[in-house]
Amino acid sequence: MQSDSRPVAGVDYPRTFQEMDQWFRDDDACRGYIRRLRWPNGFVCPHCGVSGEPWTMSDNLLRCRSCHSRTSLTAGTIFEGTRKPLRTWFMAIWFVTSQKNGVSALGLQRVLGLGSYETAWTWLHKLRRAMVRPGRDALSGTVEIDETYVGGPEKDKWGREIESKAIVAIAAEENGPGIGRIRLHRVKDVSAASLIPFAQSAVAPGATIHTDGWSGYAGIEAAGFRHKVSIISARTAAAHEAMPRVHKVASLLKRWLLGTHQGGIQRQHLDYYLDEFTFRFNRRRSNTRRLLFHRLAEQTVSVGPAPYRAIIGKPTEPCTSHESGQ
Repeated sequence: MQSDSRPVAGVDYPRTFQEMDQWFRDDDACRGYIRRLRWPNGFVCPHCGVSGEPWTMSDNLLRCRSCHSRTSLTAGTIFEGTRKPLRTWFMAIWFVTSQKNGVSALGLQRVLGLGSYETAWTWLHKLRRAMVRPGRDALSGTVEIDETYVGGPEKDKWGREIESKAIVAIAAEENGPGIGRIRLHRVKDVSAASLIPFAQSAVAPGATIHTDGWSGYAGIEAAGFRHKVSIISARTAAAHEAMPRVHKVASLLKRWLLGTHQGGIQRQHLDYYLDEFTFRFNRRRSNTRRLLFHRLAEQTVSVGPAPYRAIIGKPTEPCTSHESGQ
């Protein structure tokens, strides 16, 4: 694939499972694909920077003809240190991207015949981590921002009074009457100290940010944005009418968490699932959905390795995804 061209079906990504099975029939074929993704214009030695065809050693390391340094094809990627066949990894990428709503760890374990649930769970989290492209473009134009709460019901508390649930900040581009791209991130609380940094990380400077009248958004203009405010009250438009895009995204997110993952998500791992939902939502159009395999495979070589210990974090109580206020 030329660096300035779009991926071509049948050249850059398989269109069917049969093509995928034929393309990646063994690890040598998978290594060839990874190599083309890492160095689309030809191998460049990471040690001396010299371009040129390397020697391929018997242990599959690439040896630079200039400085004679050896480079592992999978070093610095999510495949680093894997003991499983690369073909199995590629099968995992195919199943994750070919299912409209994703796949659970138990489902992946069964379809790939993995020895343990833990392996399937870890692989899915590594792939979710790869779904966030480093340096991705910020949202632009007019962007709605609001928060929603993910977790079980909390008695006698509503909206921003809720304390025990995970808080997810949502940014959604306006695209005519519809929704453009989105960004999601778990935040500590609904204060300006949490919401303004989220806006700065998700939205391009100078864009218009549309929020409700919550005090946590009072510093939007000082942060370099235009600020459109909709006051939500019994005498004005309902929240889902004044800001329909973020409310639609919140509803779809909760439905997806509950439907695909049965709500059994630990709070410290929630961001991985938010990344997957964002990846899928932003590529939901028919002309981009078919590219999901290529895009995810491309990003697996763009992010660093994620050791199991770094993924699991500290154990905490599951954060279930029953419906709650926004």
